[in-house]
Amino acid sequence: MAALDGSATASNEARPAPVARPPLAKRGTMDWDGVRVFLAIAREGSMRAAGRALRLSQPTIARRLATFEAGFGGQPLFDRLPEGVRLNAAGERLLPAAEDAERAMLVLERRRAAASPSLSGTVRVATGECAGGFVARCLAGSTRAILPSGITVELVDELRGQANLLRRQADMALRHEPPESGDYYVAKLGTFAVAVYRRRSAEAAAWVGYPEEQAHWPTARWVERQIENTAMPVACRASSMLMRVEAIRAGTGRGELPCYVGDSHPLLERLGAPIAELAAEYWMIVHRDLRRAPCVRAAIDWMKAVFAEHRDVLAGAA
Repeated sequence: MAALDGSATASNEARPAPVARPPLAKRGTMDWDGVRVFLAIAREGSMRAAGRALRLSQPTIARRLATFEAGFGGQPLFDRLPEGVRLNAAGERLLPAAEDAERAMLVLERRRAAASPSLSGTVRVATGECAGGFVARCLAGSTRAILPSGITVELVDELRGQANLLRRQADMALRHEPPESGDYYVAKLGTFAVAVYRRRSAEAAAWVGYPEEQAHWPTARWVERQIENTAMPVACRASSMLMRVEAIRAGTGRGELPCYVGDSHPLLERLGAPIAELAAEYWMIVHRDLRRAPCVRAAIDWMKAVFAEHRDVLAGAA
C-alpha cells in the first residue's frame, strides 16, 4: 500500500505543471478604440482631422493607428501622402467589416446609455448659431422650465463640425428639417422669426451681408436681393451671427437677425415686420435608442418646455 502511495506521489511530481494562459484581453482581442480611429482617419483624410473628430491629440491617433495596423501583421492600411492619408488596398478590404463593427458597437453604446439610471452627465446638442444661442440663453435659469442640476448641455456648432447622431458625436440635433429616414424620435420645437435691424437712430445706409461661401443660404440670398433693390452699398460681410450683431450694433449698417436677438438688444431697433420667407423652423432629432436615457429624456422635456414658453419671443411678437 505504501508502495502504491509512493508511486502515485512520484507520478504527480513528474507531470509538468499546466502552462498558464494569458488573460483573454491579451491574446489578440480587438480594441474598439482602434476600429474607431481607423474609421475616423478613413473618413477625415488625415490624422489631424480624425483627432478633431474624436477629440484626441494627433500623437494619440497615430499611436492607436500603429497598434491597430500591428494587429493585422503590421501592414500599412493607409498610403501616407503630402496632403494627408488615403486607404490603400488592404485598408479598403477592411473597411466594410470595420463599418459593420461600428454599427454593432454603437447600438450597444446607445442601449447602455439608455439603461443607465443616472440623471447626471453631459448631453451633447448639435445645432447652428441661431438655435444654439437661444438654448444657451435659456440655460441661465430665467425660464419656468428647470433642467436637472446634474445635467450639462454641451452645444456643438453642427455647421462646422457636422456632428453625426448615428456615431454618437452628438446625442441630439436641432435642425431646420426633420430627417427623411432613420430610427429617430423627431419633434418640432418652434419657428424663429427674422427681421431687419439697425443701431437706434443710426442712418445705416449700407448692408451687413454674408461671405461668398454662405451665398446659398436663404438669408444670404434675401440680403443680396435687398442690396440690389435699395442700391445701398455693402458695409461688411460676416460669416457668424455674433459678427453681424456687432457690426449692426456699431452702426456699420443694417442687416437681418433673429427677432429674439434683435428685439432684446438695447441698442438695436427693428425696421419693419418679420420677414415671412425667412422664418426658420427647428426640429429636435434624437436616436430612438438614446431617447430612453434619463439625461437625454430630461433634456428633451426641458427643450420642449423652453421653446413653448418663449414662442412669442421667437416669433417676434413679444
